[in-house]
Amino acid sequence: MDDVALRALVPSVLAVLVRRGADFAAAEDAVQDALVEAVRTWPADAPRDAKGWLVTVAWRRFLDATRADAARRRREDAVDAEPEPGPIPATDDTLWLYFLCAHPSLTPASAVALTLRAVGGLTTRQIADAYLVPEATMAQRISRAKRTVSDVRFDQPGDVGTVLRVLYLVFNEGYSGDVDLADEAIRLTRQLAAAFDHPEVAGLLALMLLHRARRDARTRPDGSLVPLAEQDRSRWDTALIAEGVEILQAALARDRLGEYQAQAAIAALHADAPKAAETDWVQIVEWYDELLRFTDSPVVRLNRAVALGEADGPHAGLAALAELDDSLPRHTAAAAYLHEKAGERALAARLYAAAAARATNAAERDHLTRQAARLNRG
Repeated sequence: MDDVALRALVPSVLAVLVRRGADFAAAEDAVQDALVEAVRTWPADAPRDAKGWLVTVAWRRFLDATRADAARRRREDAVDAEPEPGPIPATDDTLWLYFLCAHPSLTPASAVALTLRAVGGLTTRQIADAYLVPEATMAQRISRAKRTVSDVRFDQPGDVGTVLRVLYLVFNEGYSGDVDLADEAIRLTRQLAAAFDHPEVAGLLALMLLHRARRDARTRPDGSLVPLAEQDRSRWDTALIAEGVEILQAALARDRLGEYQAQAAIAALHADAPKAAETDWVQIVEWYDELLRFTDSPVVRLNRAVALGEADGPHAGLAALAELDDSLPRHTAAAAYLHEKAGERALAARLYAAAAARATNAAERDHLTRQAARLNRG
């Protein structure tokens, strides 16, 4: 069994232990111990029932840890009698595990880390590497999160919106270390979609697939950014685009529009254009108007202003941009782009330079600096 298939078993194994009475933190530790044992022994002696094997080993690890902990001796009577061997129930508790890990009492960073650990099956080291923090720091973050949710009843209804925000945060972290978090987020969202029939879950999955389809065209060999209008569209993954569009269309047909479906519709319109010049900006502006009904976010308004500048001309976009706080991230860069479209090259160059000075990462700063230099040379 490969690493991805093994991790896919984690939620259901963890859920079995919690159903048997283990608290979440101890159960999650026991499942991680079982995964380590599986990696060590399965290559030489693979079990016929992988899930059953993991449940058995994890439950024994939990019992051992419980008995060894003096502070938990009062619980020994409840956990001392190991259940009789037999088939593992087919109930899929993955959905409830998602809700537990994305509990509103957790900070977004803690919810993301706990989801990657408990549902995604990643090790603490892998999560720490992905977020470029020391392993000890991530271990403390996960431990605090587990303590927070240990007293949460497992059968409490969860908020799907919180779960989707956590998965979207995971997706936006992208790639770092030996784990591609964008692909991991897609895998987890597929799992959630299989367990939970909801149009917004489908909308988020479609959005992820449509964005993931463009990843290979987003950077040059030297690592510099390639703007959407300049990307080589032959490098886009047409299979992912087709799948994303099909999922989105099925979700929209249910007439229960939400913010992720609206975002996916915008991404689909970009993907549908054979050339940047053929993008249907009028429809994109309309979809931004729909998106604003669900999330009146300054970032969405900024993106709408840029789209309006494409649909109705740069001065229309600049007028919409003037209504927004100019301290908003990317505001200066958007203004530079629209002023360039309006033919005001000197002003655009100054704004690109100012935006570069405020950029939060090296790739964006390098791109904006190049834009300013290009206009200054001209």
